[in-house]
Amino acid sequence: QVQLVESGGGLVQAGGSLRLSCAVSRSIFSPNAMGWYRQAPGKQRELVATVASGGITNYVDSVKGRFTISRDNAKNTVYLQMNSLKPEDTAIYYCNAKYGSSWLGYWGQGTQVTVSS
Repeated sequence: QVQLVESGGGLVQAGGSLRLSCAVSRSIFSPNAMGWYRQAPGKQRELVATVASGGITNYVDSVKGRFTISRDNAKNTVYLQMNSLKPEDTAIYYCNAKYGSSWLGYWGQGTQVTVSS
């Protein structure tokens, strides 16, 4: 089955930047869309950003102007450039891929992002 492997997380001070990567492997077809989710301790997982195969992007309001999602279709890889990080961005970040009208029903291991104040 399709595998999702996230990387790039770490510990950063408020105001800093990180770039996350997610490789989608074992995929015969290119996903219609790719996205980043995050889950903070004690909170539900939320959708942070998506990018469609044509390049159209969407962001949750809390990250607009600070995060940029992009994808390399040839590599089936999606990126999340995170700037001006805030402590409230602290979470485990997961990627997912959409085929047809459905996102995959499982997740990779995620990558931890911790922003200190």
